[in-house]
Amino acid sequence: MLHKLIVPVVFGLWPYNAAFAQNVTTFTLENGLEAVVIEDHRAPVVTHMLWYRTGSADEPEGKSGIAHYLEHLMFKGTEAVPGGQFSATVEEQGGADNAFTNYDYTGYFQRVASDRLELMMTMEADRMRGLILSEDNIETERDVIIEERAQRVDSLPSELLSEQSRAAQYLNHRYGVPIIGWKHEIETLTRDDALEFYRTFYAPNNAVLVVAGDVDPDAVKAMAEAHYGPIAPTPDLAPRQRPSEPPQMAERRLIMADARVGEPNFTRTYLAAERNGGAQDTAAALTILAKILGGSDTSVLARALQVGDDAKAVWTNVYYEGLALDATEFSIVATPRPDVSLAELEAALDEVIATFLVDGIDQNAFERIKRQLRADEIYASDSASGLADKYGSALTSGLTVADVQAWPEVLQAVTPEDVLIAAREVLDRNQAVTGWLIQDDEIETEVSP
Repeated sequence: MLHKLIVPVVFGLWPYNAAFAQNVTTFTLENGLEAVVIEDHRAPVVTHMLWYRTGSADEPEGKSGIAHYLEHLMFKGTEAVPGGQFSATVEEQGGADNAFTNYDYTGYFQRVASDRLELMMTMEADRMRGLILSEDNIETERDVIIEERAQRVDSLPSELLSEQSRAAQYLNHRYGVPIIGWKHEIETLTRDDALEFYRTFYAPNNAVLVVAGDVDPDAVKAMAEAHYGPIAPTPDLAPRQRPSEPPQMAERRLIMADARVGEPNFTRTYLAAERNGGAQDTAAALTILAKILGGSDTSVLARALQVGDDAKAVWTNVYYEGLALDATEFSIVATPRPDVSLAELEAALDEVIATFLVDGIDQNAFERIKRQLRADEIYASDSASGLADKYGSALTSGLTVADVQAWPEVLQAVTPEDVLIAAREVLDRNQAVTGWLIQDDEIETEVSP
């Protein structure tokens, strides 16, 4: 983000965000499909997104990776649109399409000229219930996913550590299982597994339609009624049930040694509250806390650990993504200087955090971060596709349209005291997982006896 360019004009731009929110229309079809229409007539294009309220955290035990697997299989074709023709048809219209799987949702989208919207709806509605799978599809795509896991996870020590850390963070909840799945479970997934998951969760009463761009809400509703309306819902679809985490009583620590590691790395994740419908205050405070601690070169950790002759780190950052159905993570990552051990870096980092919790927040830094967040929200609203993503991910993660529209003001209402209360609650080593990533030959020097 180009914060230096946008901060000086942020207050002049703020009314545009409020005006943009007025162009959001919602409706629900009789079969339970919820829809959000976001008007943006600046260009003759439209983003059509279909989100399902199911992700990897909704998978049955022993079937990890089935949500992501099904996402791939959804492109294998229907009677009306044979395998490979879905994306080819989108491309022929001059558009682009893709799909994605998260812990809490799965989504499919196309971006095309606005006069091609009905064609997109026709095809997407067709594969909501009309997917055809052969054993060849199953075996071929399973091999593709195993190779994807090999490239994106198994070949990257940092990703392996992240996967192991998350498994340690969540002892009982499905957030501890990787979205792509454990390899030994992916290898056992069958056609029946995919079809059972598909027939249960891929239904209008478990979906959210988001259309953003150069469209008329009434026309979109008429199209949705024509193409999605006739689809039968899944009867007696149970509410989403997730196992809860037992109280974490002590810090959990991991050390991963791998000869492929180029430089050591430090990670720590704390269990943290998610954004909740109608009660987003804590998540807003944690969002600002992440920016204060590690959002820029002027953040607390950067100034304390990366500057001066006694600098301990070459890089630090802090992440918090509150958009989740259940408790999420607040994460700190750091890379030590070549002459600094991970033990020294961790000790220095803990000292910085302890001092921060006592001394509090610099008011000028706090106001600057709030201005940056305001600017970020405004410029994010300038993208119809970005807004479509924002609404879809929120509505499939337990929030409402009202929550999405209230979020910018909830952020602005946060006080320094709110941030410190949230910091003292979340930055608890007894609720943390600390990970060290090192080379094999560093074990003896890094690990204390």
